[in-house]
Amino acid sequence: MISKVKEEKKETLVMKFGGTSVGTTDAMRQVVFIVATEKKNWKNLIVVTSALSGVTDLLLTMADCNPDILDKSVSEITRRHREIAEALIQDKTARDLALNEVEKILSQIKNLCQAIAVLGESTPRIMDTIASAGERMCIHVLAAAIQSAGVPTEAVEATRLIRTDDHFTDAHPNMEKTKELTCSVLSPILAQGKVPVITGFLAANEKGNITTLGRGGSDYSAALIGAALPADDVWIYTDVDGVMTADPRLIPTAATVSVCSYREIAELAYYGAKVLHPKTIRPVIEAGIGLRVCNTFNPNHPGTRLVSELDAQPGVIKAITTIRNLQLVTIEGRGMLGVPGVAARTFEAVAKTGASVPLITQASSEQSICFAIPTSSSARVITLLTTAFKHELEHRDIDRIWATEEVGIVTVVGEGMKSTPGVAGRVFSVLGDNRVNVIAIAQGSSEVSISLVVGASQLKLALQVLHQLIQ
Repeated sequence: MISKVKEEKKETLVMKFGGTSVGTTDAMRQVVFIVATEKKNWKNLIVVTSALSGVTDLLLTMADCNPDILDKSVSEITRRHREIAEALIQDKTARDLALNEVEKILSQIKNLCQAIAVLGESTPRIMDTIASAGERMCIHVLAAAIQSAGVPTEAVEATRLIRTDDHFTDAHPNMEKTKELTCSVLSPILAQGKVPVITGFLAANEKGNITTLGRGGSDYSAALIGAALPADDVWIYTDVDGVMTADPRLIPTAATVSVCSYREIAELAYYGAKVLHPKTIRPVIEAGIGLRVCNTFNPNHPGTRLVSELDAQPGVIKAITTIRNLQLVTIEGRGMLGVPGVAARTFEAVAKTGASVPLITQASSEQSICFAIPTSSSARVITLLTTAFKHELEHRDIDRIWATEEVGIVTVVGEGMKSTPGVAGRVFSVLGDNRVNVIAIAQGSSEVSISLVVGASQLKLALQVLHQLIQ
């Protein structure tokens, strides 16, 4: 296994469990087993957890202020936590304490939602408090369940550990302050031989208000805590055997990728694979800490090891991923040649819609520029572009602005591609042999990935034939 981690030390491990890993009684029982097993192998063990799967969505529906939904959601969230607690926490006193914390937090959230109903509006700060309540409830049940299995624990809210700016819903951590707080809070707990069970996803600003870390927030929490301690390893537990060569729902023969580089995982995450968000990886990679993606429900599987650098292996295409439900928008006209600012004005208009742009391509002739956007945004984007380039359209400097039918992006990823001549040729040959029409192409100078746009009806076929190139 390629890694810079000194695994023989077995000093400090951070384990993060996702929502599906703690979402049911059987799932959380498996988490308890994994934690109890690994505690024997590591001097210091830290657990970071997401909310029970589906609970965050229920909490956000509560903020819609519908009284019927509010009461039903409170009842459902209470039931789910109680069901797990009654099955996994043997001591009645410990069980009651955990459920009392759940009820206390739910009561606070219900009051907030009722206040929103009265005011008729909310704020990002309030929404962060509501959205993060699932993690705050989960730590009490999970900590008590692990303790019931004979491993001493302590529930810890990450508001005590991770300090951020005031950018609610997508806060940026202050790493220096986070390191100071994390070490001062966790060191005494670890010294007592306890396992801290910590909320993922949330943090706090300088005033102590709850903030959240955005997409991939719980994974990011584990990475930040791991880098702050520092840990020897961070293991991210999910419901698949690590990073897969393709979506196993579309490619039944998809296999686990044993080792991935940071650049590879960043490309896969960007282009739709259900893997770690790139920002999750950065703190541990920069700190030289080992990172693994593991399967809660198959704990003996080695999963995927992520490393900062990986020697390119000639001929290796590592994985293939797809993004669906897109359209290509094209701006074209012979009058565009040499006219400065067309691209800037184009994407300024797109930015106003809030649409993401996963792919851009432009030929050196400068007579057209095209980019992919979600199908749901295409009509509004074209309307804004037509307004932005009204003068150029009237004077025929731009001939037309139009969108294709629905398309998808297939991205082939692998460090080995940059040192192997002919990889692109093999990709296009196999697509051509199977009569898959490529509408547009994009490849960065890093050569770690090639992205291809194909029609929606040919997306699955493209994925299937390209997956045969993986060695």
